[in-house]
Amino acid sequence: MRAEDADYPQILVLYSLLKRMSDNPMVTLNHAIAEAMVHGPAAGLELLAALDADERMAGHYRLDAVRAHLHEMAGDDQAAIERYLAAAGRTTSIPERNYLNTQAARLAAKGR
Repeated sequence: MRAEDADYPQILVLYSLLKRMSDNPMVTLNHAIAEAMVHGPAAGLELLAALDADERMAGHYRLDAVRAHLHEMAGDDQAAIERYLAAAGRTTSIPERNYLNTQAARLAAKGR
């Protein structure tokens, strides 16, 4: 299945329900992604702001990685590069670090 084939409006509804049932920052993160896919990256970025104050999630590489992707979707390549690099610096997974650094390098090369 390709990402563009996903039923994001339905996914958003389901994450909205799950968010009401669970105070879990990963649910909030995924809800923000679904929100961005339905209502645009600005809407998702707005929801991510609440996670900055959540000590369970603050400083987590996934928050930076999602923020990077949403900035990229919004066309803000410089902010996306910065967030991809921040995420790469925070993860302990070498494959994830490589992927995040590759995303940053791809955007940097695009801007040349």
